[in-house]
Amino acid sequence: MPARSTHVSATTPRASGHLVRGHALIFWDPKTPGKKLDAIDTDQTLPSDYCISESLDGLDERWKIGAFRYLMPDFRERVHRGENFVVAGDRFGIGSSREMSPAGLKGVAEEAGEELVVVCGNAMGDIFRRNAFNLGLHVVQSPEAVADARDGDVFAFDPTTRRFTNETRGTSYEPLPLTPKEEEIRRSGGIVAVGRREFPESVPARPQVEWPKPDVARALTTTEQIVWAHRVDKAAEVRPGNTVPVWCDLLPASDGTAPFSIHTFNQITRGDVIFPRQAAIASDHFVFSGRSVDERQTAIGREFADRHGIGKPYYATPGDGIFHFYFPEQGLVVPGAFIPGADSHSRAYGAYGAVGIGVGSTQLGFGWSTGYTYFTPARRRRVIFSGRLRPWVSGKDVVLALLRRWGKAQAQGMSVEFVDAEQQLPIPYRNTITNMMAEAEALNGIFAADAMTIDWYRRKGIADLPYPQPTPADRVTWDIDETLDLSELVPVIAKPFAPGNAFAADELAGERLVFDKAFIGSCTNGGYDDLLEAALVLRAGREHGYEKVPKAFVVFPGSGGVKRDIENPEPRLGGESIASVFRSVGALIRESWCGPCFGQGPDALKKGEVAITSFNRNWQNRMGVGGLGYLASPAVVASSALLGYMAGPTSLGIEWNPERFDVSV
Repeated sequence: MPARSTHVSATTPRASGHLVRGHALIFWDPKTPGKKLDAIDTDQTLPSDYCISESLDGLDERWKIGAFRYLMPDFRERVHRGENFVVAGDRFGIGSSREMSPAGLKGVAEEAGEELVVVCGNAMGDIFRRNAFNLGLHVVQSPEAVADARDGDVFAFDPTTRRFTNETRGTSYEPLPLTPKEEEIRRSGGIVAVGRREFPESVPARPQVEWPKPDVARALTTTEQIVWAHRVDKAAEVRPGNTVPVWCDLLPASDGTAPFSIHTFNQITRGDVIFPRQAAIASDHFVFSGRSVDERQTAIGREFADRHGIGKPYYATPGDGIFHFYFPEQGLVVPGAFIPGADSHSRAYGAYGAVGIGVGSTQLGFGWSTGYTYFTPARRRRVIFSGRLRPWVSGKDVVLALLRRWGKAQAQGMSVEFVDAEQQLPIPYRNTITNMMAEAEALNGIFAADAMTIDWYRRKGIADLPYPQPTPADRVTWDIDETLDLSELVPVIAKPFAPGNAFAADELAGERLVFDKAFIGSCTNGGYDDLLEAALVLRAGREHGYEKVPKAFVVFPGSGGVKRDIENPEPRLGGESIASVFRSVGALIRESWCGPCFGQGPDALKKGEVAITSFNRNWQNRMGVGGLGYLASPAVVASSALLGYMAGPTSLGIEWNPERFDVSV
């Protein structure tokens, strides 16, 4: 079948000497006069309701309509009248891998015959940045240019040299430099052009994974050892800042990101001439909403899977699960694997000893075409978890405390390696921690595979793992090396609009913060042990007289397998099932999908509604336009659900007993 046409395409390189000119379109911080707005996340650049494609022939129609829909409702009009230089502060484009966002911005300018240039400060979202180059969207990172910019300024950008000039102020700026490969992709016009050039040679190539010898490996982080083993070019140097092609073990997409990946695959291969390499698709984002437009979007991935014979477990139907839970359950995520996923929470695979990174749809489509993607190792950061966990503290409390410590700077785009010094963080806790490296703005997070990892696979019936355990990285020079003493942590609740905005749950209990809904689940805390943690609190709460929840209480299992398993008798609940305990207090158990975690479906928050959740992201409008989301562990959400206000289990009068409540053992 020939590749279909669509409005979305990479930029055709212009002749040397071409200048992009236009006026400033500045995002000012409404709370701080004279300051540009920091941390504009992808939920603001393109809300989830507009991350929809009804067909491959018109992928970007809704993307353009939704660009900055709530943050700047007249964005499209302003760009069309010549304000085509978007100016924002630090950390622009953090968050989701939704490449629909930069594609929509680019498309808005192209409607008016313009080219868009994004001018921002430090620490730009790493996925957005890569997506921009892959699409041919111009990006200038220059804190000085941002600081000097004023409304009405006229700018000029030279795509050849990347020199940026504020003509009104008579000042030129040199943007943050690119790696040679990033510059090649940019000058080529985008990833499709590079893919077409490299595709013919990639077709007969087969991955070769060769692990470094111990003397080499000891100077490499666990992430770098895996990248070193998966290099396409075995002579390539693996070091921070050096872009290398890397063979991929799995290239998963959701029903939301798959259509653009399919389009890219078709553009590169020029039709269905090969089987998409390492491809996997999970229908988990735009399902169970009852909207016909969502069904049309999901159908694109389903038809692609049918056409290529992609079946289970590589194609997950609605209800099979959220792909960060489903694919590890199926044994498709293994220690030592390199897995770029078209969802920012693909970082969760680091819990299993794999390199999991979030990428955009075009990079995934490139990988489906060639079997490899380009990867730039980041600066190295190590976090050693020492000390013993205190009562009621779980993986969610650990990661929220870590994000609170890191503050506005967060992980600064680094690759983070975690060390469980006391061997007390089980895989569910590790999943929560590495999953939320997306919110931490890390390139990835990883626990090197250890005895706990191997035991998890063994209990799943997976004894033969393909890769060796990594060599201890005892000669690595870390850019940041820190320790988090777990014995100092307590259960916490994160207030809007940042996961790091965390406060002790017992202190907040005194504020009697009420809410409209309580949610447990998602890819962050939707596993069996997560739901058991909550059910143990609910059962104990019943014994203390808290028999029914006063507000809506909804559960989203991480996978269909988890949903089935929680119906089975659980010895730690006296033979009751987890599901029966939830239902006994009035909770509803939904199908396994993302739902309100990203503002979709009937449970999404409405304007003015408040929710206490075990989700991963509490940014503005994330759980529904005008809603307010709070984050906590399953145990804290469960106790809050019973109380009707936000508080930890101690507010129920429950005394900690590790034999009864500790799910980490």
